[in-house]
Amino acid sequence: MTIYEQIGKSYDLTRCADPEIAKRLAIKLQIKSDSSYLDVACGTGNYTLALGKHGGIWHGLDQSKKMINAAINKSNTIAWQVGEAEALPYHNCSFSGVLCTLAIHHFAALTPAFKEIYRVLKAGCFVLFTATPEQMSKYWLVEYFPEAIYKSAEQMPSLERIKEALKEAGFKSVDIELYYILESLQDLFLYSGKHRPEIYLDENVRSGISTFALLASAKEIAAGCEKLAVDIHTGRIAEIVKKYESDQGDYLFVIAEKVLIMN
Repeated sequence: MTIYEQIGKSYDLTRCADPEIAKRLAIKLQIKSDSSYLDVACGTGNYTLALGKHGGIWHGLDQSKKMINAAINKSNTIAWQVGEAEALPYHNCSFSGVLCTLAIHHFAALTPAFKEIYRVLKAGCFVLFTATPEQMSKYWLVEYFPEAIYKSAEQMPSLERIKEALKEAGFKSVDIELYYILESLQDLFLYSGKHRPEIYLDENVRSGISTFALLASAKEIAAGCEKLAVDIHTGRIAEIVKKYESDQGDYLFVIAEKVLIMN
């Protein structure tokens, strides 16, 4: 059973495409109305659909049948498909851009997946949105849920490893852009409550975040939430947030470009 088969039921209660992130992804993909694009590990299709509003012909692929079924129920304008990132069911040079948001840590191996993405990509960009272990070590959530955040960070490929795998796959140009959580963020992923700590006290929010749904023990969640609730009530949370301030960004965009060399 894939990871998101287990949390798919409540996923869309708290997870939706954030308009600002979607806008930035669209700009980086340089979307053209008559070109085809692929969202790898698309989940229930929130970002696929959001990016589709910016133009282009869109395909969405995920290993979870439950997630793809949910995506199909949302829209029939996208070509949805169940499949693995390491064995993409598409022809060479099928897409003008490929997207992957908050999912590369679920790939069985980075290089085979990136090689497949390079294969199906024409000249264009592969745009990733992810977090690194280094960034996650600066999340103030460490103060309340240390074991879960450690386990979660352990799953994440380092920026060095991402760059290395992209190079191994054939990508020559790789740009990095830091992303800092905004208070207006609408997609409630792991560190979305950076400026709104009270959201972590909501079980619905936690159930849509794989770190809490799959990695944190009930005991750690109970103790962490109790401590967090007290700190919110007393105002001590402001000190904790300040203690973990970082200039490394909370997440990052990785933009890898494939350039076709003409003979």
